[in-house]
This record gives sequence, structure tokens and C-alpha cells, in this order.
Amino acid sequence: MPLIEVHLIENVFDSAQKKQIIEKLTDAMVSIEGENMRGVTWVKISEVTSGEWGIGGQPLTTEAVKALAAGMKAA
Repeated sequence: MPLIEVHLIENVFDSAQKKQIIEKLTDAMVSIEGENMRGVTWVKISEVTSGEWGIGGQPLTTEAVKALAAGMKAA
């Protein structure tokens, strides 16, 4: 059975957004595997503590992700 794992930095997405992520990723997978697989398609969201996810040797924080989403350069 398909399992889609999503890792996010904590406090970037609210509950409604995470629900939407689950729904849309499930829909995407079902569009490939067929509707009969919807009930056994899992989506797991894990949140990583702010500053404990590194990119390019630098820790990424909740604030930096929110700045990127707003179109600003992350510090």
C-alpha cells in the first residue's frame, strides 16, 4: 500500500493546510494508481523542530521558511 511521507518544519503550516496537503497528495496518487486504492493510500506528516533541518550547511528555521513563502530572502 502506498505511503507518502512529508517532512515539514514545525509551525509553518496550520491544521487546515496540513489537511489540504493530505487530501491533494492522496488525490495525486489515486490519479495514478486508481480510485480503488484511495482507502489504502497513507499520507504521514512529520514535523521537524525549527533549526534542526539544514540546507546548504545552514539550519532552517520556521521564520526563514515563512519569509521564503512571503517572497522575502531567508536570513
